[in-house]
Amino acid sequence: MDSFRFAEPLLLWLLLLLPVLALMRSRSGAAPALIFSSVSAVKAIADSRKVSPGRLLAWLRLAAVGLLIIGMAKPQWGRINTDVEASGIDILLAVDISGSMKALDFTLQGKQVNRLDVVKSVVAKFINERPNDRIGLVAFAGRPYMVCPLTLDHDWLRLRLNSLRIGMIEDGTAIGSAIISGVNRLRDQAAKSRILILLTDGVNNAGKAAPLTAAEAAAAMKIKAYTIGVGKRGVAEMPVEDMFGRPRMIQAEVNIDEETLTKVATLTGAKYFRATDTDSLEKIYTEINALETTVRKIRHFSQHRELFAWPVLVALFLLAVELVLSRKKLP
Repeated sequence: MDSFRFAEPLLLWLLLLLPVLALMRSRSGAAPALIFSSVSAVKAIADSRKVSPGRLLAWLRLAAVGLLIIGMAKPQWGRINTDVEASGIDILLAVDISGSMKALDFTLQGKQVNRLDVVKSVVAKFINERPNDRIGLVAFAGRPYMVCPLTLDHDWLRLRLNSLRIGMIEDGTAIGSAIISGVNRLRDQAAKSRILILLTDGVNNAGKAAPLTAAEAAAAMKIKAYTIGVGKRGVAEMPVEDMFGRPRMIQAEVNIDEETLTKVATLTGAKYFRATDTDSLEKIYTEINALETTVRKIRHFSQHRELFAWPVLVALFLLAVELVLSRKKLP
């Protein structure tokens, strides 16, 4: 990025003295002291203490002083480059978008909302907290679907996250297949740390891979799999449609296989969490963020060219002009 700056900007405060010097100059100088027989004959001369050539010389000196001050402040023009190195941590987010995520047992900004809306809000904040990590997104229901590959373009990632909708994949909960999909995306990466964060509100009932078998594959690849069970305990309100397509509410039982999710996390050296409301879900992602810390590396490079010679040369030119004019006899 091109930039202009002063190496000694504090010296620019001296420019405030120029108006003071100009004011003092305008008030200085005595009135003519010649004796005339009639005062009225030289009244116009007495009223004007400086002739226009003298005023021009004064302005030339003030301009020269101002340019010398600017030169002393060392103006510079150059380029500043900032390089932000990636953290070395790759994170793949696996989000359940099965039909049960429509359950209305969470609130967001004081309003009752479904689980997926809350998850998208919280996950977006988590992404904001990891600006230097490559992050990808997998959605799953009856099968996994790669929504966004690992990327540092988090603006694009957030757009893809916001596009998630319940029903965009055939229904079901393929936890094992989602883990395998994440492992396949992470295993060939050269990152120092590779992490899968899987969120679900159900029990594995679809897909070809068993969750524990998938966890063993992740462990073999040294991929940590944090697991999150989301939903209130007991029952939750669920919007459904009757046989005529009319919406109605039912009380649906919340059934999360916490034992399997705990084993998946333990096998891979990670942790299992349970979120029963929005606050607890936010705290979970905050804790994971703290557990997987990294040092942010930022390098600055700057190359600047000194420009002080230009105002100094112009100032010297003005002083030379002032000197010549002051010695010239004006009519």
